[in-house]
Amino acid sequence: MAQTSEKTFFGHPRPLFTLFFTEMWERFSFYGMRALLVLYMTQYLFLEADKGKDVWGYGALKSGIEFFFGPQTAQGLSSHIYGNYMALVYFTPFFGGLLADRYLGQRRAVYIGAILMSIGHFLMAAESMFFLALLFIIAGNGFFKPNISTQVGELYAPGDKRRDGAFTLFYMGINLGAFLSPLICGTLGQKVGWHWGFGAAGVGMLLSLVIYHFGGKNLPQSQIKSSVHEVEAQAQQPLSKNDWTRTWALTFLCVVTIFFWGVYEQQGNTLQLWADQSTDWNFFGWEMPSTWYQSFNPLIIFMFAPLLDIFWKWQSRRNGEPSTTMKMAMGCFMGTMALVVMFMAAKAVGEGKGSAVWLLGSTFLLTIGELYLSPIGLSLVTKVSPKKIVSMMMGVWFLASFFGNSVSGWIGSYYERMPKENFFLLLAALGLVPGVLFFISNKVLTKSLNASDEDSSSSKKSSSKITGNIGAQPEASL
Repeated sequence: MAQTSEKTFFGHPRPLFTLFFTEMWERFSFYGMRALLVLYMTQYLFLEADKGKDVWGYGALKSGIEFFFGPQTAQGLSSHIYGNYMALVYFTPFFGGLLADRYLGQRRAVYIGAILMSIGHFLMAAESMFFLALLFIIAGNGFFKPNISTQVGELYAPGDKRRDGAFTLFYMGINLGAFLSPLICGTLGQKVGWHWGFGAAGVGMLLSLVIYHFGGKNLPQSQIKSSVHEVEAQAQQPLSKNDWTRTWALTFLCVVTIFFWGVYEQQGNTLQLWADQSTDWNFFGWEMPSTWYQSFNPLIIFMFAPLLDIFWKWQSRRNGEPSTTMKMAMGCFMGTMALVVMFMAAKAVGEGKGSAVWLLGSTFLLTIGELYLSPIGLSLVTKVSPKKIVSMMMGVWFLASFFGNSVSGWIGSYYERMPKENFFLLLAALGLVPGVLFFISNKVLTKSLNASDEDSSSSKKSSSKITGNIGAQPEASL
């Protein structure tokens, strides 16, 4: 709940900007490392490990993966590890949200997460500690991610019309970090040295921790739990029938998105390999680092998120705005179209290098699909979840990404083992599944969410309905 006599900045509570910069620098560190991760494994680390370089846990992990999936090339192995790493990054927020709801409180959880991730990023400087570093980042993200996003929603009272705009600003902070990190970390990693790139990501994480620490005193007192007992007492209150209705509807929506994430997360995996191996980045004699490709996604978000906001408001005034479920279906269909473009690119390019227009056009469609699905789903979680389990439900949303990334890593291991056009066609088919499921379940889900919304006392205070206004503005992305 927002405080009644709050100090504002650009019309929003000042703590929003603490959360904005905290998340911006955390995403800088996360996406900076992601831009380099697959290239680092395939072009350096695993090649050196196979020559005898000490990388703790490499032999056991490789043997385990090959036991289940057969012999792996460096690319196949890196795809499995990338997919499992990204999956676990989105698996641990469920438990981090649960612990915050029941025991720690959101502020303590964010502190723990930031410290663990800082340790992990700097451990990346030692090749032998590579897998240990990943474990620290995975654990830290579990505490950090669900609880920083939830705090944005808690700055505003139910029905506060500034809430959507706040999430838009928060979303822009995420994507500002995601835009800058490949340009800085990617360039340092590819042009100077891998550890320079990973070190820059670590500095970003430290900045996030410092900003949160010194800006935290401005957070509303409702977010700073006075004791563990206070958190436990709140957790003991039972859920109502309407709470359960909303919870099960949200859970279904989360499960369906698994297929979308299986396609979307190829951006840091096989699409990064396509950018590095099959795309011509030579501009007038200057070779652009291939990791810069990963800045295109947040750039499109900067450009088109405000335009989509205007478009959805225009639709709303004409009573033509799609329901939340239909928006998510449209996002999935756009993701399918993006992979159809890559299918056409593979047919046209063959074994050589092709124009960057193919990859950028595909990424453009995938990003618009993201705007129709990811921020809207996150907004839905913060608005509809029962308050006592909102952090845990945020974790459920990220749990869908856990399964999606697992699928992504497994499918990505076939990138070098099957014709590229068949590979991208398989991804397109995978992206079509959630779109169809959202489309056919639209009426049932919309009716269910509206019924529970109208019956709950908190929602009676709000003028918006679940059918369209959730997601009327793009909100915080994964």
